[in-house]
Amino acid sequence: MIDITIEAIAAGIFAVALAHTFAAKQFERLSHRFPRHAGLFHLLGEVEIVFGFWAMVLIVLMALSSGGSQALQYAESRNYTEPLFVFVVMVIAASKPVLATVMSLVNAIARLLPVQTSLATAWLGLAAVPLLGSLVTEPAAMTIAALMLAPQIFRPHVPEGLKYFALGVLFVNVSIGGTLTSYAAPPVLMVASTWQWDSAFMFANFGWKAAVAVLVNATVATVLLRNHLRPALPGNEDLSSTERVPLPVVLVHLVLLAAVVLLAHHPVAFLGLFLLFLGFTQAYDRHQSPLIIKEALLVGFFLAGLVVLGGMQQWWLQPIVSGLQPLALFIGAVGLTAITDNAALTYLGSLIADIPEQSKYMLVAGAVAGGGLTVIANAPNPAGVALLKRGFADETVGAAGLLLGALGPTAVAIAAFMLL
Repeated sequence: MIDITIEAIAAGIFAVALAHTFAAKQFERLSHRFPRHAGLFHLLGEVEIVFGFWAMVLIVLMALSSGGSQALQYAESRNYTEPLFVFVVMVIAASKPVLATVMSLVNAIARLLPVQTSLATAWLGLAAVPLLGSLVTEPAAMTIAALMLAPQIFRPHVPEGLKYFALGVLFVNVSIGGTLTSYAAPPVLMVASTWQWDSAFMFANFGWKAAVAVLVNATVATVLLRNHLRPALPGNEDLSSTERVPLPVVLVHLVLLAAVVLLAHHPVAFLGLFLLFLGFTQAYDRHQSPLIIKEALLVGFFLAGLVVLGGMQQWWLQPIVSGLQPLALFIGAVGLTAITDNAALTYLGSLIADIPEQSKYMLVAGAVAGGGLTVIANAPNPAGVALLKRGFADETVGAAGLLLGALGPTAVAIAAFMLL
């Protein structure tokens, strides 16, 4: 059992971790001012490190306070399936055969649209790929979209304000774009079985509204970015062409990605498939680009830390969720999502007995609408930060900049879920 003192300490550490997230960019600047300790400041400035670091602090304090066995028991009682899945799906989705296939399809569609190709490509990356997340899961969609858009939008010569707005649009669109089905968005997955929400229900009540908001957000962002776009492709090679990758290699990658998605709730199975994937990439390394193992590990570390820290916030979060009326619950869910994880928030809602149907809708709608406001608001967001941060000043994504950039797209998502 976890005593009240440890719960209070965990809440305090969670608050410190949130403050650290908002101050991460300042640590990066300190690394330039104090080069002697640049390594330490650079480490503390990595957003992906924050929650994993403070989770370790919590475990150490628990060991000192309650004993090592209880601390280990708590750490081992957490469910790390989501961090493991995000790590695996990021690496596979970012592999050259998968990315090349997606890019070739995007470019083919872009050439058919009656606008400049660079505009069409950016729009598809901000609209079509996030909606694709309803099929391939949100983390995979975030990885593909980020790698597609990085050289086109997230580069040094694009104004910072526009980049933060584009990042906000991407994060919000991925968060709501996974609601067309019942399995792709983590906050939906947490309640779908308990509340018996299938994919038909999700599309009828959430999906089409989310699609409208995604299209509006992507269109506005593309119009604002139109003078800064360039027809660039991921990496230094032409990934839009699959000529260098034999069709059997592409098919193996796509089949493995599909199998991992289908087995997303079975870590033993999808980790086994991941080992098979690693072996295959080594056997046919001439058809591969470097795997993003480091970036994916950092994201997995971030999410695992969030699982450890977030697991001890139920004592103050659940009374808030259960005590709000439907409209207040929607507004509260949008706000709470920004400082927690939207999947954790909806999970707490699923534990409330006899929750009204309207409250169920308001909770999930608010949780997904607010999923782009901060790095921790939605599980795929750390993946986007890890892949896009090099395009920002000091190679870090500022929490305040992301919050401001996501306000407009979030308002569009709120309007879609409340008015349509």
